[in-house]
Amino acid sequence: MYYRIVALFFLCSPLNLCLGQNNQNENIKKSYRVHTIAFYNLENLFDTIDSPLTYDHEWTPTGKYRWTDKSYNQKLERLSETIALIGASTTDRSPVLIGVCEVENQKVLEDLINTEHLGQYNLRIIHHDSPDRRGIDVGLIYNPLYFIPTNTHSYELPLWDEKDLSKRYYTRDQLVVSGLLEDQMIHVIVNHWPSRRGGKMKSYKHRRAAARLTRSISDSLFERQPDAALIVMGDLNDDPVDKSVLSDLGSTDKIDQANSHSLYNPMIRMSKLGLGTLAWRDGWNLFDQILVSRKLITGKDNSFKLYRSGIFNPEFLITKTGPYKGYPMRAMQNGRYAGGYSDHFPVYIQLIRPVEE
Repeated sequence: MYYRIVALFFLCSPLNLCLGQNNQNENIKKSYRVHTIAFYNLENLFDTIDSPLTYDHEWTPTGKYRWTDKSYNQKLERLSETIALIGASTTDRSPVLIGVCEVENQKVLEDLINTEHLGQYNLRIIHHDSPDRRGIDVGLIYNPLYFIPTNTHSYELPLWDEKDLSKRYYTRDQLVVSGLLEDQMIHVIVNHWPSRRGGKMKSYKHRRAAARLTRSISDSLFERQPDAALIVMGDLNDDPVDKSVLSDLGSTDKIDQANSHSLYNPMIRMSKLGLGTLAWRDGWNLFDQILVSRKLITGKDNSFKLYRSGIFNPEFLITKTGPYKGYPMRAMQNGRYAGGYSDHFPVYIQLIRPVEE
């Protein structure tokens, strides 16, 4: 399946790459393959079973949140409805790759992809249990019609108490998946960096350590393949303009400055415009981000190229009334399930490449 896109040079926005140009006042039409790639923080997607290995009792029918099969299944339907619509106005289908975080285990991901909204796509899952004490992990959902994984690896992020080196903080692993998007090799790193619990500055060193791990992984990929097509995605718990993302990870919002070992981050410009994926105390943060390597900017050798990036925030995901009006319609409020979706908006990019005609 491919899609015909008409593009005018003067209509291309700073966040999009131009698809065509104006030639003697005539529109140039060209056919492109279009794929959507997304990331979504699923806000504590737990099943209702008490696991002896993690601190998840509060997510049970008798626990703090009175988490029942009814609320769990309703949340699955709401999340899957959202995922199915990301990018669908362009592609008529769900994203081919969806990075997720705040999932308890593989079972909840299996339940998610088998819902009414996503079941038709026969999606697959890549997931590794991480040592996070709360039992939340990252994962990758993919459409096997378009993406074939060839390698996957999970990297631990060891964090230690500076005053007591025998005390370790357990957090989420970073998931690396390599595979073929159609016939092109791409690499995806899925992240959920340490939270800001205890304050931004007190916890900052942990996110900087996470950024350095991500950069070490990406550098290793670039050493083996200098022109690697790399996508880094995740809830980074820092904004695009924070030092952890700019310096430690190595990112820029200037396309011409994205070299072979740095990443282009279209979310930097969104952040500067005041846009966000989550709200706190009447302020917005853009913690959820997707960055790409230079290979996915240039589109050389008929490879996939970044076309569009954005925050998926349709009206149905937004709280309509009350003190949280305008915020993402979260699933949990005041310690109980409120029938919402997530406290984060999803983010996405779209990749394109010309189709021979």
